[in-house]
Amino acid sequence: MKITYNWLKDFVAITLAPRELAERLTMAGLEVVSIEEQRGDFIFEIEITSNRPDWLSVVGIAREVAALTNKTLKLSEPRPLLKTGRHQLAIEVQGKKDCPLYTAKLIEGVKVGPSPQWLRQRLELIGCRSINSIVDITNYILFEWGEPLHAFDFDTLQAGTIIVRRAQKEEKIVTIDGIERQLTPDVLVIADASSPVAVAGVMGGRKTEVGEATTRILLEAAVFNPIVVRRGRRMLGLESESAYRFERGVDIAIVQEASLRAARLIEQVTGGTISAVKNAGTAKVPTRRIVLEATHLKRALAVEIPAGTIKGILERLDCEVKAISQKKYAVDIPSFRQDVKLEVDLIEEIARIFGYGRIPRTIPRIKPQIDHKDDTAVHRSLKEILIGLGLNEVVTYSLVEKGRANAAGQDTDKEIAIANPLSKDQAVLRTTLLPSLAQCVAYNLRQKQPYIAIFEIAHTYALDVTVKVQERYKLGVALCGGRLLWLGKDRAYDEASLLHIKGILEVLFERLGIEKNAYRFVMKSTYEGEVYVHGALVGTLVALRKEALEKFDIKNKEVVEAEIDVKTLLSLASLKRRFAPFPRMPGVTRDTTVIVKDNIPAGEILGAINRWGTSNSEGLLQGVEISKYYKGEQIPGDAKGLTISCTYCSSERTLTDGEINSLHAQLVDELKKIFNATIR
Repeated sequence: MKITYNWLKDFVAITLAPRELAERLTMAGLEVVSIEEQRGDFIFEIEITSNRPDWLSVVGIAREVAALTNKTLKLSEPRPLLKTGRHQLAIEVQGKKDCPLYTAKLIEGVKVGPSPQWLRQRLELIGCRSINSIVDITNYILFEWGEPLHAFDFDTLQAGTIIVRRAQKEEKIVTIDGIERQLTPDVLVIADASSPVAVAGVMGGRKTEVGEATTRILLEAAVFNPIVVRRGRRMLGLESESAYRFERGVDIAIVQEASLRAARLIEQVTGGTISAVKNAGTAKVPTRRIVLEATHLKRALAVEIPAGTIKGILERLDCEVKAISQKKYAVDIPSFRQDVKLEVDLIEEIARIFGYGRIPRTIPRIKPQIDHKDDTAVHRSLKEILIGLGLNEVVTYSLVEKGRANAAGQDTDKEIAIANPLSKDQAVLRTTLLPSLAQCVAYNLRQKQPYIAIFEIAHTYALDVTVKVQERYKLGVALCGGRLLWLGKDRAYDEASLLHIKGILEVLFERLGIEKNAYRFVMKSTYEGEVYVHGALVGTLVALRKEALEKFDIKNKEVVEAEIDVKTLLSLASLKRRFAPFPRMPGVTRDTTVIVKDNIPAGEILGAINRWGTSNSEGLLQGVEISKYYKGEQIPGDAKGLTISCTYCSSERTLTDGEINSLHAQLVDELKKIFNATIR
């Protein structure tokens, strides 16, 4: 939007130089993108955000300038109307939601001609072409007040009647650009007794256009439904300054004032006289009140703003402020501020006018911990982990084809049928995510995707033993295809397998605070496995069999999937986090190779070592892992060899070899005692 420096000075006693004023406006949110000096004036081009329609006028920006510079906004009251004649204007509004307020003024005895120099120059400086005195005045008021107006040649209106209504089927109108346009009931029109004469809020019609022969005009000022205006404009492919403002919402409280200001200008410039006035609807605006607490303001801005300053800023923004208590205010919002709806909006307004540069820079308080009581936060954390591992999230339908779970090798006995399914593909509620994920894999394979790694966190539904519906969150993961590992002469691919699923789940469990020795994977067959955490069954692993792949039309590919019960998993997880500084002293690692029975889980050995370290090492045992696993000729057939790496470290001092050797010898003795281990 373009305005001029001198035009602003009509409403505010500006003492700032143009470029200094531009800087102040920009820092307050009205970005001045350019300044150009022409004809002794400065033209500001301002980027207006969509939530501030009140800035689409000189008065609106002048109001902002007054607030920023602590000046008074000068709005001259137009000379009030005297009693007009008895001329009857007929106005009918058929939909109050489409048009809450419509005002019309009949002005007789006008002499249409060129506009005076001052009027032409102001319009031309902001890029508006001068047409004639009547049209120029309506444009002038549009830019000055933000209220679009339209002037009809009254003598061309059939029966002197105005009807605001929806267009009828097959109706047409020739707009002022000379193009005939087909109308629909989605378009709001201004009509006379016979046909449409304007597209409401968008563009007038050629039939009632004001010309040099016009002597009587009907001046329209109204408020139209923004959604209806936008829909009609888009359908007709039209653009106009009026529609731009109506679509964002005009202030109903200024309609009468802007209309009277335009009528007085028309009297002054053209010699006409206001002979009749007619209104339909009401300009009454309900009061919007917001309670502002000074403590909330201080917490948001990290600065103490005096009560008098707070009250002064809000009043300069045309708000009415009443003190409820020493630090609480009731603030009545002016009608032109449609964007101010919450207390935080008022805080933003105070910050803008107070000056962002006066607010101290502070480091935000970071809480690096998810709220484990908030399901949404926990699920978001799960998604972030999986996305970080290279998986893509998918969203599938909860309704599936009856028996579809069987295609993925899952039980269908607990399916819940829909009473009136829309199609056979949506006949039952799914009991598992695996078939839906398999369908996603099949779709992506048809799109020639070489590697597919997807997941979904969503509800599944099943009947329990009491035939009640159980709704549970499940995590489903599916992998298919291969990733290119080597781009040389002999290309190598890493094909997805159950081991990849296992690796993904291991990282997920680790991020959820589940210790390595607390979970295990048990394969029931080549194609199926179970996942346990702290001894509780939390999920399954599945490699789709050949017959299942054929049902999903997947050829020459392997698909592996996993499904985890989210609620059970999270109940066993440790979501709280403790952060500690990195050790300043170097750590020392000792490796020990032991031979134990093959049926002893490695996780059980790690758990025993960690428990021993907690009780006997005074915190010096900082880490333990199995670095090697082997079976061979030197190992008995019912045994296995494990190399265990233990890291010892102190946060206060450097450990000596004697201390480490003594501790490690005690640990080795404990392994011999508990697991009957042989040391190699």
